[in-house]
Amino acid sequence: MNVEPPIQAKLLRLAAVDAELTRIAHRRTVLPEQQEVDRLEAERNAHKDAAVAVEIVLDDLDRDIRKLEGEVEAVRKREDRDKGMLTAGSVNAKQLTEIQHELGSLERRRSVLEDELLDVMERREASVADHEHAGARLSKTEADLADAQRQRDEALADLAVAQGRCDVDRLDLIALFPADLLAVYDRQRAQHGVGAALLQARRCGACRIELDRGEIARIAKTAPEVVVRCSECGAILVRTKESGL
Repeated sequence: MNVEPPIQAKLLRLAAVDAELTRIAHRRTVLPEQQEVDRLEAERNAHKDAAVAVEIVLDDLDRDIRKLEGEVEAVRKREDRDKGMLTAGSVNAKQLTEIQHELGSLERRRSVLEDELLDVMERREASVADHEHAGARLSKTEADLADAQRQRDEALADLAVAQGRCDVDRLDLIALFPADLLAVYDRQRAQHGVGAALLQARRCGACRIELDRGEIARIAKTAPEVVVRCSECGAILVRTKESGL
């Protein structure tokens, strides 16, 4: 394939644009701002789960409190009934003994229930503090996440601008090349990442391998308009005064 040397030289500009497009695409996949968003999203979800877990505990404690309050109230009503019977003096000696014994049992039962109720209420108070703490951590993480998402979006916008500029430059450049040369370049780039590179100091700028003397001698004898390719990686080699021929 024969292409005028000035046109071949312009392949280096195209390769530079394509290298920048590759860097932009890679940066999108390893964007630090996106990694921070991912980290904070995971942290937010963990805080949400923690808050929900505490809410479940609070619901269970509230149910226990209602149950214990109901039991305490039932015991008190039973005590009031028995005390009312004693006050009315409408019981015989045997019933009096039984009622007094029952009142003693009811008092002990109420004391146990009230102790349990106090314990559950203290646990609820601690859980409320845990819930408030979890809510505060969740709020902070959500604020941090919103800020990280803004920074991520700004970084993506910058990359989009850079890619748009490269896309325009690439369209302008590819119009300069014969279709067969461009096809070889694009195929090589798709397979190996670099379509064309400078031959500099006898070294291929694509694979960075120094060509042997025989290959350099062959390239040196090749007419300038003939397109030559690296014997190691296949990239189109652009020859200049820096090539060491």
